[in-house]
Amino acid sequence: IETYKAMSMLGFMQARSMAAALNDLDAQLTTLMGAMRSGAGTAAEETLHALLDVSVALEALTAETAYRFAATGAYEAIVYERISALREARFMGRQGFGEFMLRRYAPAMRTVKSTETRLQTIAARALRAADLLRTRVDVERSAQNQAILASMDRRADLQLRLQHTVEGLSVVAISYYAVSLVGYLLYPLAEPLGVSKGPPLSLCR
Repeated sequence: IETYKAMSMLGFMQARSMAAALNDLDAQLTTLMGAMRSGAGTAAEETLHALLDVSVALEALTAETAYRFAATGAYEAIVYERISALREARFMGRQGFGEFMLRRYAPAMRTVKSTETRLQTIAARALRAADLLRTRVDVERSAQNQAILASMDRRADLQLRLQHTVEGLSVVAISYYAVSLVGYLLYPLAEPLGVSKGPPLSLCR
């Protein structure tokens, strides 16, 4: 029994050693989710990167502890089976070996289970928060892209109008110079041909 108990206690030691890191990651996640709710502070993409960093750290902790916590559960089951097989009974009201050992052993195993559950819960929260924020970032990017496209459309429309205006002015200018050229050519012939040298032709002198 003591051998299996010692093996299962390795999980308890690992749970205690990772408590500080888990508390820190939980605090970071709470802060980031608060920033998400308020919509203030850093940009959504920066918050998303921070959330992903927390998720990666949590996944690393999960990978590091998965085997040990699973082994602890298996050894714990063996310990309880062996103690149950002793079929101890109280003698003169005194505490038996199994009861004595479990009084200290059971809280340690509950600590392992609660740490494992807490790790899984925090990791799930981080993933959900990252998914929600990723959706917000995608929506914001889509809105920005639409605004850019609308701006490009307005610019293209303005350029088209300017082009039409320039073309119209060009036609007017060409027409004016064409009329002036004809008038310049006809001006010397106006008197022999009996054409009046009115203002249109007089401008061409």
